Amino acid sequence: MLTTATPAGADARLEQIARLNDRTRLGLDRSARVVITRNCLERLAEAEGAPEETIVLQARLMAAFRHCTFSEDSPERDFAAIEFLGRKVWMKIDYYDAAMEFGSEDPADASITTRVMTILLPEDY
Repeated sequence: MLTTATPAGADARLEQIARLNDRTRLGLDRSARVVITRNCLERLAEAEGAPEETIVLQARLMAAFRHCTFSEDSPERDFAAIEFLGRKVWMKIDYYDAAMEFGSEDPADASITTRVMTILLPEDY
């Protein structure tokens, strides 16, 4: 088996991006945006055991992603999939410039990056 080593700087950069993504997922990044697709909310609201109030559903969904685990192929911790109310739900974090017009030049630099966490069903992708 052939393995390639990553430079120490690359590992540190990946870990910085992962930490910033964790802050977003935990609701600690005040500049981050959270988007839940309309389809996701509608389908989850129809599920057995779903709370009647949409805001409660959103809060429980966010809490579920606070406790999710990540696979080895997501070192930046920018994608997760969970079961919630009997449905597969995805979470994806994307990186934009401060004006949210283009992708961020450096997702490891919080001063120039706005993170957008999108919660969606696989069918929304």
